[in-house]
Amino acid sequence: MAQLATIASLAGTGLAVYGQVRQGQQQKATNRAQEENLRAQQTAQQDQATVQSAANERERQDRLARTIASARARAAAGGVAPDEGSAAALTAGLRTDAAQASADDAATMSARLSAGRRSLLSSDGSLNSFLRAGQTLGGAVRNLLA
Repeated sequence: MAQLATIASLAGTGLAVYGQVRQGQQQKATNRAQEENLRAQQTAQQDQATVQSAANERERQDRLARTIASARARAAAGGVAPDEGSAAALTAGLRTDAAQASADDAATMSARLSAGRRSLLSSDGSLNSFLRAGQTLGGAVRNLLA
């Protein structure tokens, strides 16, 4: 009779361990799905930021072209050669300012994209359920041996 109780206890422990392992597998699958969703969201955000950055760059280049054309037209209307002297220095300064603004925006974009990444140190919790199952199994074996 004592052997039957031991077998029943062992079977109950086995079922409990199986349930915990199964729960751990389901949790791992859920974590994997959440991770995939997070990656998809991050990719979409990065794509959106890239498109916005490209649109800003096009707008900046258009604005620069209009400003340079306007400055050259004013210089030409005043009788100054638009490709020489102070008019050339003005257009070079405008191009330099635009290039600096573009570099600043690229650095900001890079910082935004890198901030969106998850840390490699963040835990996903998949190992915890297996550790708990091992502890439960160890406790059950200890109880059977006692």
